[in-house]
Amino acid sequence: MLTAAQVFAFLLAAVLITATPGPDNLLVLGMGMSRGRAQGIAFGLGCAFGCLSHTLLAVVGVSAMIAASPTAFTVLRWVGGAYLVWLGVQALRSAGGTRVAAAGQPPQPLRALFARGLVANAVNPKVVLFFLSFLPQFVVPSQGAVAWQLGVLGLVFTLQAAVLFGLLGYFAGAIGGWLQRRPRAGLWLDRIAGTVFVALGLKMVAGR
Repeated sequence: MLTAAQVFAFLLAAVLITATPGPDNLLVLGMGMSRGRAQGIAFGLGCAFGCLSHTLLAVVGVSAMIAASPTAFTVLRWVGGAYLVWLGVQALRSAGGTRVAAAGQPPQPLRALFARGLVANAVNPKVVLFFLSFLPQFVVPSQGAVAWQLGVLGLVFTLQAAVLFGLLGYFAGAIGGWLQRRPRAGLWLDRIAGTVFVALGLKMVAGR
């Protein structure tokens, strides 16, 4: 079972990572700015709920790995930790630039935009790799119910992403304009996320 400390630490890291300018949230910003609030929210929710497919993959794959070989799970966490460190270094080296689409695009059906965001996230191999690296860092096998831990963590990530992406879609015009007037804001968000990635990765590689 998950402890309150596990959930809080995971939620804090997830929010910082989700808020960092990246392909998903910049697409949501662009969609909201170019097509309107409702379209931005619909696309953002689709991106967020696409995370459920990655959660299912992590639950099935990681749970099976632990059952077959605890050593293999340890190796996965080491490899995942190294991958998170690499992501962190890339974020720390980022120039922090943000690009969003121009306004004036015609609206599309909300259902179609939700499906577009859902598919775009669900089939992204980089997101699959991220989930398989990120979620296990917060799992404690000795507490039992590993599949339950992974499932809850994935659901928490999905829900916080839905809230943040929904807000991005709703306030897209104001947020997009603010980021474009302050390019260094994106730089500092990258630095924060990069530090979180590196800290998580090093903690795992060095042993909890």
